[in-house]
Amino acid sequence: MLAVSIQVTVKHKIVKKKRYVFRDSIPEATLFSGEVTSVAVPGVDGEFQMLKDHAPIVSLLGKGNVKIYGDVKIKEEFQDRFSKGEKNETLLPINSGTIEMKNNRVIILAD
Repeated sequence: MLAVSIQVTVKHKIVKKKRYVFRDSIPEATLFSGEVTSVAVPGVDGEFQMLKDHAPIVSLLGKGNVKIYGDVKIKEEFQDRFSKGEKNETLLPINSGTIEMKNNRVIILAD
């Protein structure tokens, strides 16, 4: 099983320095947190899936659906953001984001 946490980021803080502009995303809400069988995400170069004991990874996400496989229970206040797919997976549409997978824990920050 994987521990998954999906957070939506909509609030941004921009910090301007001499040579760069840094955009800090602040999580607005945790839409889902729980144990799942696997998760598939829309990477910028195509979809990829993570199972238990996947190698550590940090990646950018593109527009598409986060697909969560397993017994997923969504809080009532966030259920309207999710839908069910053809294989009974739970789908969350995103525009972009980042994902980190390490020690069987997945953290997704998405817009």
